[in-house]
Amino acid sequence: MSQPNKEAVKAYLLSLQNDICQKLEQADVKQHFEHDSWIRPEGGGGQSRVLTNGDIIEKGGVNFSHVFGHQMPASATQHRPELAGRKFEAMGVSLVIHPNNPFIPTSHANVRFFIAEKEGEEPVWWFGGGYDLTPYYGFDEDCQSWHQTAKNACAPFGDDVYPRYKKWCDDYFYLKHRDEQRGVGGLFFDDLNELGFEQSFALMQAIGSSYIDAYLPIIHKRKDTPFTQAQKDFQLYRRGRYVEFNLVYDRGTLFGLQTGGRTESILMSLPPNVKWDYNWQPETGTPEHKLHDDYLKPRDWV
Repeated sequence: MSQPNKEAVKAYLLSLQNDICQKLEQADVKQHFEHDSWIRPEGGGGQSRVLTNGDIIEKGGVNFSHVFGHQMPASATQHRPELAGRKFEAMGVSLVIHPNNPFIPTSHANVRFFIAEKEGEEPVWWFGGGYDLTPYYGFDEDCQSWHQTAKNACAPFGDDVYPRYKKWCDDYFYLKHRDEQRGVGGLFFDDLNELGFEQSFALMQAIGSSYIDAYLPIIHKRKDTPFTQAQKDFQLYRRGRYVEFNLVYDRGTLFGLQTGGRTESILMSLPPNVKWDYNWQPETGTPEHKLHDDYLKPRDWV
């Protein structure tokens, strides 16, 4: 198996962060991302970029992190005992965009590389990541274009890649305690190394670079849609599900907190405003009810 090139991965991730931030700033116009570099005392650090109170983006964060240490956290070794006793490095770009307009979906993307090394032994490494879409008001054409872009990115690597990663995403972004999906899915993958380093890295890059191509057309299509306060309130209510998933289930959040990562950067994925209304239910036949019944179910979009 080809040997991993950590510097090439890091260079790509930093360029991806720059590219996504530049394109989102061009779309928003009103605000720019604030840059915040940080150092992790145990080893490593990162660059957090956050945009707030924009014309389109209410809050968005695009983070790069590169952390390392001499001992794996419990979240990693619990299911991978072969990692015990190895030093590790983890690097990635993770982002969440919470728009102002409830007709623009929230989007999330993450691509990452992990390597655990021990003198005298072959390194253990893999890529992971993906992206997913969380609408508040469903539009078939948005879901279809999102998934078509994801499918196109995976196509050069085999016809089975998109359906596998699409199902993995549906299964992962599921709130068991609510018995519902977080959104309409996209791609999710982990433990990717079976293609060898070059091809695995190429697939990660194809997915990472296609995120902004999937999301920007939806932003431009929905950004000027008029909305009411009731529709904004529904967005805030549904954002509660986003918070629940990130704090209860998300592996990246748990890994970051357990490895002593920067809390502000880890929790930048949380929306600035959110509501929990006790036992609220949408009226049958409304667009709000349609979201749950028609969109928050695993479905073949392309």
